[in-house]
Amino acid sequence: MQKKGVLISYFILILLILSALFAPFLSPYSPFELHLEQGLSAPSFSSQGTFPHLLGQDKLGRDILSRILYGGRVSLGVGVIVTIVSVSIGIIVGSIAGFFGGRMDSILMRLVDIVLAFPGILLAIVMAAILGPSLLNIIVALSILGWGGFARVIRGQILVARCEDYISAAIVLGLPPWRVILRHLLPNVLTPVIVEASFGMGHAIVAEASLSFLGLGVQPPMPSWGGMLSDSKSFLMVAPHLVTVPGLIIMAVVVSFNVLGDALRDRLSGKRQDTHTSIGD
Repeated sequence: MQKKGVLISYFILILLILSALFAPFLSPYSPFELHLEQGLSAPSFSSQGTFPHLLGQDKLGRDILSRILYGGRVSLGVGVIVTIVSVSIGIIVGSIAGFFGGRMDSILMRLVDIVLAFPGILLAIVMAAILGPSLLNIIVALSILGWGGFARVIRGQILVARCEDYISAAIVLGLPPWRVILRHLLPNVLTPVIVEASFGMGHAIVAEASLSFLGLGVQPPMPSWGGMLSDSKSFLMVAPHLVTVPGLIIMAVVVSFNVLGDALRDRLSGKRQDTHTSIGD
């Protein structure tokens, strides 16, 4: 059952990523094309056996499928960029803190504690409100808030790896700290970060959707999944498909990333346990 869940998650993510990348070729209409007389239309089926509007139309008559495809570019793009930036900052901070220790470690970890002490989405709302609603400001706000967890994971792994004999030998040989970190430490401690990044993608997508829902994210008429939910909340009883489709898409993406993260964690933990067992034998 678990393998089936992982395969389904892979399929969903690959399908949505490819759909977002090739949105201009797959989209049946422009996401900005208006048909006011057809506003709030349900999914339609023509007598010729075609689906002119497979997922229906929103309040302004825009095709929902087209907006879902283009909105995926925003939501998935924000998730990828925020995760990459957060991981990069976390690696730098965690590596410095774990390798040098002492006062440097104390200062950097207190900074991490401050970042992690605040409720993430609440602080993101405050920062997005201060910086102003835009795609770039969302990325900046979420990246500033997302690196703390990665820094703590990297620091813990480096503190353990730094006690290994090969690291002590590299330090005794006089290798500069940056080379010890880049060539010897990071390649051996990045496994937990990969697992953490898979969960971070889901968190970033939900955070972007939340900010867009509150009007602090991508501004109309640019489509985003959270923005589509915000535009449709007033028509929940009249046209439930407007809320159902983007809501299910967000749920599917986040659940898929979480399932893959769990699978990666279980597999890597199993490999690590097998390694320890063979060494003990």
